[in-house]
Amino acid sequence: MTAWTTDLIPDQNGRVAVVTGANSGLGLVTATELARRGAHVVLAVRNTAAGEEAARGMAGSTEVRELDLASLASVRAFAAGLAADHPAVDLLVNNAGVVLLGPRRTSADGFELQLGTNLLGHFALTGLLLDALTAAGGARVVNLSSITHRGAHLDFDDLMFERGYRAATAYGRSKLATTVFGLELDRRLRAAGSPVISTLAHPGVTRTNLTPRAWEHRGRLGEVIARAGLLATQPVEQGALPQLRAATDPGLRGGEFFGPAGLGEIRGRVAEARLSREAADPEVGRRLWGAAERLTGVSYL
Repeated sequence: MTAWTTDLIPDQNGRVAVVTGANSGLGLVTATELARRGAHVVLAVRNTAAGEEAARGMAGSTEVRELDLASLASVRAFAAGLAADHPAVDLLVNNAGVVLLGPRRTSADGFELQLGTNLLGHFALTGLLLDALTAAGGARVVNLSSITHRGAHLDFDDLMFERGYRAATAYGRSKLATTVFGLELDRRLRAAGSPVISTLAHPGVTRTNLTPRAWEHRGRLGEVIARAGLLATQPVEQGALPQLRAATDPGLRGGEFFGPAGLGEIRGRVAEARLSREAADPEVGRRLWGAAERLTGVSYL
C-alpha cells in the first residue's frame, strides 16, 4: 500500500482552517502544511508572540488569535471573535494539549488541568463554533488522541482526579476523554443529519516540546530524562501525518481514526488506528458528553 504523505493533501484554497496549539510541534506542522496547500489558517494559540513568529515562517494566508483552552472565558471570547470574522469555518483541528508529570494543577475554572485543557476547552470550542462549521457545508473536526488512551479508564465519580492524583494517569484519562468526545461527536452529528464530520488521529510517540515541559519540575534530572526519551521518538513531521490525513483526506467518513502503523502504533506510515473498548462504548460517550455540558455550560447536538 502506498504511504500517505503531504503530497496527497488536496487543494485547500478558499477554506478556513483553525488549528489550536499551532505555534509549535504537531500543530505547527499541521498549520504549515494547510497554509502551504492554500487554506487560510487561524493559529489559535495561548502565546500570540510565539504564534506570530510561527506564522512568519509559513507560506500562505495566516492569522494569529489568542486562545487559552484552560480558560472558558478565553474560549468564549475566541469563538465569538472568530465567528464574527469568519461565519463559515471549514476545518477545526483540536490539536493543543498539555501533559504534566508533576503535582496536580487546575485550570482557571478549577478543572484538573489536563482534562480541562485537552477535553473541556476543546469541547466548548467545538460547540461554540458549530454554527460556523455547519455553514461551511462540508466541514470537519479533528480531535487528537494518544496511544495512552488504551490504558486509561474514566472515573465518573472523580473526573477531576481529586483523590490519589497521579499525573501520568490523569493524562491518559484526558486523552481517553478526548477520544470518547470525538466519537460521540460523530454519533451526534450523524443523528442530527449534520454535514460536519468528526475524525480522530494520534501521533504515536513523537518529538515535540511537550515531553521536556512535562519534566521541567525535576530540574537537571528531568532534562536528562526528557533528552533520553526523545531518542525513542519519531520526527514531528511524521507524527503530524495522521492528523493531516484526518483533516484533509476527501474520502473519509465520520468516526475514522488514524495513527502510525508500526509496532504498538508508536511510529510508521499512516494507517487506521485501534480504539480501546471503553473509548468506543456509546454509553461512555453519552455520560461524558453530559458531564462536559454541565462542566462547561456549553450544550449542543
